[in-house]
Amino acid sequence: MSERPTEKTLAEQAPANYECRLCGYVYEPNKGDGKGNIAPGTLFEALPNDWRCPVCGARSSQFTNIGATNAPSGFQENLNYGFGVNNLTPGQKNLLIFGGLALGFLFFLSLYGLN
Repeated sequence: MSERPTEKTLAEQAPANYECRLCGYVYEPNKGDGKGNIAPGTLFEALPNDWRCPVCGARSSQFTNIGATNAPSGFQENLNYGFGVNNLTPGQKNLLIFGGLALGFLFFLSLYGLN
């Protein structure tokens, strides 16, 4: 029997961000490090050994994994349930929620024009 490869969640597929324990700087692989000439898309594990924190100069060993941002959380098999909102990122969910509230408020205000 051939074993199926384990599926990763969308959060696990997204590159993890790392935070400096000394100053709080967050290295985001999607942005890279312009000051250190690190191209966007460079994973933290692929940084050169001599790379330092651009804010305080700490070594990469002083960074901790804080996980991915703007990625849906949860198990892959659960992301397909519901109306599709499980696949939305936190920013998209906020837009949907607060956009719906703003639309409801506008409909409420439009009731004053029914004279």
